[in-house]
Amino acid sequence: MIRVVVVDDEPMVCAHLRTILGSAADIEVVAQAQDGAEAVEAVVRHRPRVVLMDLRMPGVDGLTAIERIAKLPEPPAVVALTTFDADTYVIRALRAGAAGFLVKSTPPEDLIGLVRVAADGHTVLSPEAAQRLVAMSADGRRRGDDARRKTDGLTERETDVLACLGEGLSNADIAARLHLAEATVKSYVSRMLVKLDCTNRTQAGLLAHEAGLVKR
Repeated sequence: MIRVVVVDDEPMVCAHLRTILGSAADIEVVAQAQDGAEAVEAVVRHRPRVVLMDLRMPGVDGLTAIERIAKLPEPPAVVALTTFDADTYVIRALRAGAAGFLVKSTPPEDLIGLVRVAADGHTVLSPEAAQRLVAMSADGRRRGDDARRKTDGLTERETDVLACLGEGLSNADIAARLHLAEATVKSYVSRMLVKLDCTNRTQAGLLAHEAGLVKR
């Protein structure tokens, strides 16, 4: 069972998401919160696998909540919710530790599938969305230089795996493309996250875009 916490300052949005997710046999909404402080408390109390987090809330906003949740032991996957398909605030959320982002208008059947993807530890972010987000970054050139300095220390195979993360590929897909065992890919990813000081696969994928490793 995939335990989910829903966070939004509009009760109707929470109710809508709860209804959609509750229709799936393998998903349970264990709590909902209306600001970032409540969200952190709910995560500590209920230990969900996935959190759907609105970013723009009064009081403690979603960005602050994501930063706090990322520092918890064994944090859940936090997926940012936004009204827009590309938003500079989303960039900050992803760099703070969010596993991806969803537009609030995402169709119900897609929302359920994407929650499952997040629960499995994969990126909830299309390569196209990543490219748009990086292009929108006001400090893109400086970040590109920083990203290239970080990735210069990777081996050739690690660089290949990182580029695949930038495309949003799963470990199984990367293994098939690079002719590696899936366990080997998992080991590469774990080591790279430490080397690159990334919290999760999504941050690493964005770094791959910033470093120019992903073919456009």
